[in-house]
This record gives sequence, C-alpha cells and structure tokens, in this order.
Amino acid sequence: MCFMFLSIDNKDRFATAALDSSGGRITYGQLASFTKEFAVKSRAVVFCLCENDIGAFAGLFALIENKAVPLLLSEKMNKDMLSNLLNIYAPAYIWCRSNIADEFGYACAFEAYGYKLLRTDNELYPLFDDLAMLLTTSGSTGSPKLVRHSFRNISETPKNTAKFFNISENCCAMADLPIHHTMGLSVICSHISAGAKVLLNSLSLMEAAYWDFFKEHKPTTFTGVPYSYEVLKRLRFTSSAHPQLQVLTQGGGKLSEELYLEFASYASNTGKKFIPTFGMTECTARMAGLAPELALEKVCAIGHAIPGGRLFLTDNDGTEIETAEATGEMGFEGPGVTLGYSECRSDLQKGDERCGRILTGDIAKRDASGVYFVLGRQTRFLKLLGFRINLDECEKLIKREFATDSVCVGNDKKMMVYVEKQGIADKVPAFLSKHTGIGKPAFAAQEIAAIPRNSAGKILYSELRE
Repeated sequence: MCFMFLSIDNKDRFATAALDSSGGRITYGQLASFTKEFAVKSRAVVFCLCENDIGAFAGLFALIENKAVPLLLSEKMNKDMLSNLLNIYAPAYIWCRSNIADEFGYACAFEAYGYKLLRTDNELYPLFDDLAMLLTTSGSTGSPKLVRHSFRNISETPKNTAKFFNISENCCAMADLPIHHTMGLSVICSHISAGAKVLLNSLSLMEAAYWDFFKEHKPTTFTGVPYSYEVLKRLRFTSSAHPQLQVLTQGGGKLSEELYLEFASYASNTGKKFIPTFGMTECTARMAGLAPELALEKVCAIGHAIPGGRLFLTDNDGTEIETAEATGEMGFEGPGVTLGYSECRSDLQKGDERCGRILTGDIAKRDASGVYFVLGRQTRFLKLLGFRINLDECEKLIKREFATDSVCVGNDKKMMVYVEKQGIADKVPAFLSKHTGIGKPAFAAQEIAAIPRNSAGKILYSELRE
C-alpha cells in the first residue's frame, strides 16, 4: 500500500504507541501489523462507536489505512440519535465494543482488542476519492450534518501540530478528551505522528483511579478544555509540582482570565509550558496556538497560526483586512481546512468545496505584533464545556419534544433556554443532557410569556434576561 497513516511503519516497532486505563497496550509494530489484518472493504463507510481504549484507537488506524471511511461517534450516544444517523448514512460496517455488538443484530466480520466489526445489510455506495474520515459538527445533538475530512487533512495537520508543540518520541500525552472529539483526536494523532506514547484515558478527573494512572505512566503533556481546568482548580492541582509534566495545553473554548492566569503562572513558576490553542472540527482541530513564552504577556490570546496555516481577518464585505492592527471575522487557510459538510449519504460524493480556506464565524482582534485574540462568535454555536453545540439544533429538538418555540443562548459554561410553554422548564435541562451527553448542570431553562421579536420577526436577544 502506498500510504501508511502517519508513517506508523517507520516508528520504533517495539515502542509503545498507546496504553489505556483498562490495561490495554499496543506497540507501533503491532499497530502496523493490525492495519494489514483488518478485514474491511475499501471505501466502505464505517460507524465507530468509540471509548478511549485500544480497540477504538487501533480500529481507527486500520480503517484509514484500508481506505474505509470512519465516522467517529461516542459509544454513549443516544440510541434514537444513532438510529437516525444509521438510517441516513447506511454504513456498511459498525466497529464497536464486543459487549454491545449483539444490540445491532449483525454478523461479525472481524474481532480484536475487545471490539467487533459488524457487517450490516447495507451495500457500498459511491464516495469522493479523497474522503478519509467523518466527524460530527456539534457534539451529540444527532444532527446528520458531518464534517468531511480528506487524506491531506488527517495526514498533514497532525504533523504540523507536532511541529508546533515540539513533540518527539520521548513525549507521553494524557489523552483525556474523547477520541471522537476533534481536539481529543488531534492530541492522539499529533503524538503518534512523532512516534510518541499516548495514554488513552476513560476515567474522570474526579476519580482516584485517574490519578493512579497519571502517576504510574507519568505523562509529559496534559490537554484540557475549560471545564477540565475548572476541575483541576477544585482539586488544587497547582499546589503540587508534578515534575514529569512538561506541557499544559488548552482548547475547546476560552478560559476565564482568572483561571488562565492561575495556570499560566503555575507553568511559569514550575518550569512548564502553558499553551492556549484554538481550533475547530472544520479545520481538523488545531489552527492556532500561543507561544508559551508569551502566555503571561498576551493573556487569553490564541497566538499565531500553526505551521502550514495562516490566520486572517475580513471586514463586513468579506474583504481581507491588511492593516497590522485590526478587528474582524477570523479566517484560516491551510492543509487542515476540510472538504465541506454532508447532510446525507449522497453528499459524501462531493469534492473539495472550501479549497483550503474558511471563515470561522469568530470575531477576533489582531494586535500590532500579529497575535490574535478571539472576542466572540457570530454563529449560533457554543463550546459548552468544550463540546461544540449547535443552538439551532437544540431549539429544533425542544420544539419536536415539547411542541413549543424556544431560544437557546449562553456561554462556554452554561446554556440558558427560554421556552414559551408553561410547565416544562424543569424538564428541559434533563432532556438536553440526555440528547447531548453533557451533564444536566450545564443547562438551565426559564418560562417566558413570549419570545421578544422585532417587526421583522427577528429575536431580540438583548431583551432576554435570566
């Protein structure tokens, strides 16, 4: 085969590629051999129901190596939502843990590492030649809208990310974020591209077993979303030196200035690097990062584009702003810019609709030194506790379930839902928690007499008050 994903066959075959928190382990040599043994048809769409474990990790590499097209999903995804996606995209296979395989009623075509490859009744259908992988756009709301990744996206971006972070074969990453989360996948792939070790963790930061795993395997890098850092603060993480830990990275939304300064100062005082980053699924995760030596000088900045990429700003007419200091909608160019979206199986035949350039929907400022700061969002998304959630999709779910109009607003810590129907406010948070997989405390609801609108019918968000 002319292409081996992230050159895993050129790494030290006896070196550990990944360990998981259940005791699983795989070397680079075993991973390379496994990709050749994997019994899947080329160009088949495969639903991967993932946990952070060796089975999901090895399956992902094997599917890409065999030029099947994996859609990465949480194993805990709501069953109705999963059924909807199965109907829309009609995958030829499902790769899932063996203990849930019987739920689907399909024959097993291959089995390894506690997972089974199930052959569905669906036939293969045409796909764009360069389509390599699919990810969801907005957490687990069940939207059929997927992001289409090319082979270039998934091959070059991990290498550029590894270059930015100076990842080497001596590094060891704590992979806390889910493998189906774009940043979680970025952590894994950037370290594997450098021949490093990945610790696949499915434990909570609040569990004692997490810290046993942490102390035993001594990760050099920790990556978290804002919620992760809030938990670390509650656990008084910064009161210990953690000498083996060299790098703390953050993405998935903006930290509060207080939290940012606590961890940036901690890193500075203990000889570590604190590196805030910015990314999105549509750009194969990491797009920008702040050099660690600027962490305390450029507070809450996202820095510069990663190697191979370029950040830029546009005005209201979409014209690129050339002045050194400016504010506008942020855009990105580079090999990580994905092919486009899909909303049904026929969309998987579409080619490259973006040609390496995208506007992010974020309003950003560029200072005189070329450092970027994200100020807010134009689009209807939140990164709720690090998971990208489409507010419009949530409103559709509420209308379908409760037969009422609603407005969803909020920030990266909490979503507030205003509903017109009386008697349902206490039910909405649990409903959204169930359908997104995000904890109930992240949601709140309030009943209002009517959603405020102007004469054109547009919602007056400024008149909504908790």
